[in-house]
Amino acid sequence: MTAKGSTGMEVLLSTLENTKDLQTTLNILSILVELVSAGGGRRASFLVAKGGSQILLQLLMNASKESPPNEELMVQIHSILAKIGPKDKKFGVKARINGTLTITLNLVKQNLQNHRLVLPCLQLLRVYSANSVNSVSLGKNGVVELMFKIIGPFSKKNSGLMKVALDTLAALLKSKTNARRAVDRGYVQVLLTIYVDWHRHDNRHRNMLIRKGILQSLKSVTNIKLGRKAFIDANGMKILYNTSQECLAVRTLDPLVNTSSLIMRKCFPKNRLPLPTIKSSFHFQLPVIPVTGPVAQLYNLPPEVDDVVDESDDNDDIDLEAENETENEDDLDQNFKNDDIETDINKLKPHQEPGRTIEELKMYEHLFPELVDDFQDYDLISKEPKPLVFEGKVRGPIVVPTAGEEASGNSGNLRKGVVMKANVSPKGDEDSKKRTFMDLAKEDIKDHDRTLQQQLAPGFTAEMKKDYSLPLTVVTCAKACPHVTTCGNVLFEGRTVQLGKLCCTGVETEDDEDTESTSSVEQASVEVSDGPTLHDSDLYIEIVKNTKSVPEYSEVAYPDYFGHIPPPFKEPILERPYGVQRTKIAQDIERLIHQSDIIDRVVYDLDNPNYTIPEEGDILKFNSKFESGNLRKVIQIRKNEYDLILNSDINSNHYHQWFYFEVSGMRPSIAYRFNIINCEKSNSQFNYGMQPLMYSVQEALNARPWWTRVGTDICYYKNHFSRSSVAAGGQKGKSYYTITFTVNFPHKDDVCYFAYHYPYTYSTLQMHLQKLESAHNPQQIYFRKDVLCETLSGNSCPLVTITAMPESNYYEHICQFRNRPYVFLSARVHPGETNASWVMKGTLEYLMSNNPTAQSLRECYIFKIVPMLNPDGVINGNHRCSLSGEDLNRQWQSPNPDLHPTIYHAKGLLQYLAAVKRLPLVYCDYHGHSRKKNVFMYGCSIKETVWHTSDNATSCDVVEDVGYRTLPKILSHIAPAFCMSSCSFVVEKSKESTARVVVWREIGVQRSYTMESTLCGCDQGKYKGLQIGTRELEEMGAKFCVGLLRLKRLTSPLEYNMPSSLLDFENDLIESSCKVTSPTTYVLDEDEPRFLEEVDYSAESNDELDIELAENAGDYEPSAQEEVLSDSESSRT
Repeated sequence: MTAKGSTGMEVLLSTLENTKDLQTTLNILSILVELVSAGGGRRASFLVAKGGSQILLQLLMNASKESPPNEELMVQIHSILAKIGPKDKKFGVKARINGTLTITLNLVKQNLQNHRLVLPCLQLLRVYSANSVNSVSLGKNGVVELMFKIIGPFSKKNSGLMKVALDTLAALLKSKTNARRAVDRGYVQVLLTIYVDWHRHDNRHRNMLIRKGILQSLKSVTNIKLGRKAFIDANGMKILYNTSQECLAVRTLDPLVNTSSLIMRKCFPKNRLPLPTIKSSFHFQLPVIPVTGPVAQLYNLPPEVDDVVDESDDNDDIDLEAENETENEDDLDQNFKNDDIETDINKLKPHQEPGRTIEELKMYEHLFPELVDDFQDYDLISKEPKPLVFEGKVRGPIVVPTAGEEASGNSGNLRKGVVMKANVSPKGDEDSKKRTFMDLAKEDIKDHDRTLQQQLAPGFTAEMKKDYSLPLTVVTCAKACPHVTTCGNVLFEGRTVQLGKLCCTGVETEDDEDTESTSSVEQASVEVSDGPTLHDSDLYIEIVKNTKSVPEYSEVAYPDYFGHIPPPFKEPILERPYGVQRTKIAQDIERLIHQSDIIDRVVYDLDNPNYTIPEEGDILKFNSKFESGNLRKVIQIRKNEYDLILNSDINSNHYHQWFYFEVSGMRPSIAYRFNIINCEKSNSQFNYGMQPLMYSVQEALNARPWWTRVGTDICYYKNHFSRSSVAAGGQKGKSYYTITFTVNFPHKDDVCYFAYHYPYTYSTLQMHLQKLESAHNPQQIYFRKDVLCETLSGNSCPLVTITAMPESNYYEHICQFRNRPYVFLSARVHPGETNASWVMKGTLEYLMSNNPTAQSLRECYIFKIVPMLNPDGVINGNHRCSLSGEDLNRQWQSPNPDLHPTIYHAKGLLQYLAAVKRLPLVYCDYHGHSRKKNVFMYGCSIKETVWHTSDNATSCDVVEDVGYRTLPKILSHIAPAFCMSSCSFVVEKSKESTARVVVWREIGVQRSYTMESTLCGCDQGKYKGLQIGTRELEEMGAKFCVGLLRLKRLTSPLEYNMPSSLLDFENDLIESSCKVTSPTTYVLDEDEPRFLEEVDYSAESNDELDIELAENAGDYEPSAQEEVLSDSESSRT
């Protein structure tokens, strides 16, 4: 009997277990059914917790021994078990041990016409089948055949029974054994026939759940290769395509369309990419071949091996668990992420490792002249009466070369563009130089068109360049342009550099003084309006001649020649149209069903230099043979639709994401669809409002030289092109992803460029550095541009030093100069993250400006900056790697001087500073992030890392200075794009070779950061709802500098009287929304939730979650508010 104080449920169960009276048993069962039905999952779980499952299963066993068994008793027992079974994780095992599987199955077999009894029995069979062993056991006893006796063509009778039978069948067919049995008996054809019959007769859509049940069974059976083949052989693709198209008009039928789409995508035959090899089209012979790793495998691959797709991929069933949402996804994901967090306190604690001897590090002495220079020969602002005479060797002055033909002797004068507001630039050679389009940003936007007309030269003429094989595009205007020249071999001396199809002259203005800008554009760019104009088209051409690329590019892309200014309008994050992904996938499926409609003509091919360019006027022409360009092959699919294939990183067989290419020969008012079909990332901001960028040459000639966000019907989804296991890191059955977008071009026969993000080439960096060098005031600013090292292909990696000149060469001033703390900055280790270079441009311009805050900043710190850590990758259009085929941001632990020279020497600089006891106060590496919005930082903290492992006792014992949070906290207050809640200070095992972790752990820099900038836009603050542009990125670079000045003030002993709230970092730690994640590799808690549409259409989906979601939401699109939900939250809704 029950103990005193037992709950009512326990009393009922105890009575049920012990009573022999049939009526009492029936009454109790009836009460339990009512309780569970009214109380939902909570009461069912409570019943399970009190041992209800076992008691009821035992009762079923005992009742089955009666002959014949009591029908009412059987109905009640099965009903209650079907309700509580899903709440008991061990239910399937308990049922098998008790031997109730065959009892329920035999009841169905013997009572097929007794629908009242069969219905709860089928419901329980469905619960049994959730256990794979039970499912196989039931299958051997003929349960699959039994289900096909119950389901059948359209009928108005017994629809409830039909629905439950289909649900049970779908659960049973998840077992591969049962699925094979169903295929062998021809049931795939039967299911398709039944589906068509229900589709035709269910005119009022009252039986949608039955139709969905049939599709669920097809979905389960097509998880195996035999099932997919049977589906294709039974003309399933055409049947489901036609029926789903007929359902599109009725929104309530969306679950049918979604499930049909999923089945068709899964059964769509895997295609190979139409390439001879997935290795890059360009080859660069490495000086040293790594012994292990992907590059070594690439070099050791026999030449006869087909690396595009392997046969084994076709012979094996797709590993359906690999990319699936699972019922306990949150638990699995949590454990997975926990594994990546470093838990060893000894490994976490920073311990400075010299790495190289002092003698070896002396090679970097010449890159730190500021530590020994006595400034005796400098024309400084003030002279002290008793300058200090240093003993030993006295260094000569720093020679500051200037760009072009500008005189370098007049160092006392302030250069054009860096004058203080009260000053006027002196007349000189600079004033007579041609103005470029970058100057136009200075003009007042309100008077934009009128001013631009005055600024432009009398006219533009564009002519065909000599020896250029593509058709001519001529742009003319009414007035003649006497100084126009053609682009061709005669234009340049030395190495030939060509300018594509069009050529225009620079934009000229009269010789006048610099005007102060009052435009909203300038005001938005953080107090840098007095900075120099950094773009110079002629200088760019000169620099390009010395840039070494593997393909030996000789063309210059027009956007890089003209330059880019931010457009004077906002670009909101794009709203995703309802059902866009479904529509695109349907069009892909049409390719298989209506193959005769597909043109399939190659119109661009890097692998075949002899391909013929189509002469037809309505075919687009493509090109990517210029610096940072990436486009490998283009295939015309339909009249106005093109498949584009990107090139792998050199010495690699993957990393396709960055693109930059030219298109010409377009017609206006035509919607052109572009599909980039070999992307690799599993999700992208293209699904969350990001648009690709386009630059129109015609628009630039009309004084609008800017990249703009363009494209409609944009989505990013898994396609049917198979990735070989070689390209997928050993994993089989992986697919590529498609970025698709549609564009209407504004002008006929324009030349337009498309890019993944705002391009910023190596030559652009060199041009900007030369302009900064030639324009700075040497009395105020100490500026050096050194060569850190040469890259693998012989390009120089620039190293920039910026600080304030000492006030004089008197002893105290020299000492103050030398004792300034260092700040070490780097960027662009990943070539595809071009936003990092725009942020760095903002930092450099601000540091070189005449802003009083910038001067204070220079007086506080010495800046050592490596603005481009991977020049070769940038030049050759790589996305992630250098020419070594490796991610340079995973080489910081043990960089090879022959394979990773820029990392080896950048680390050497930091090791030198550590050796001479001049550890940088801050190290920051600028990056871009493809899957998150806003700008944010990753730092390093022992306490937060341990804290996130749930070992709270250990984390309490860790004593740590929380100063690493100061700078991000400051930036969250002053930089509108910066988001503190996205920051993370967890140290992951997978990141132990990154710059951030190595500089923190080995060099000993506490404030070592990665600053990540979004490729898309912001979802908080001033820029909420807007896509990010170069203005905002440059502003972030400038705000970073302002943050450093505030950091100096906060950390100065004299200024500890700051409000305590600014230093309350421990509370920040507790309140932080950072979860246990590996932030830069995996999808974060702050990441976008997956579109339910996307989950629903995942070609490898094999669980109930996606369909249940689709049933509730159809082709659901998340609202702005829902976008901030975590993945786990969104999966629970």
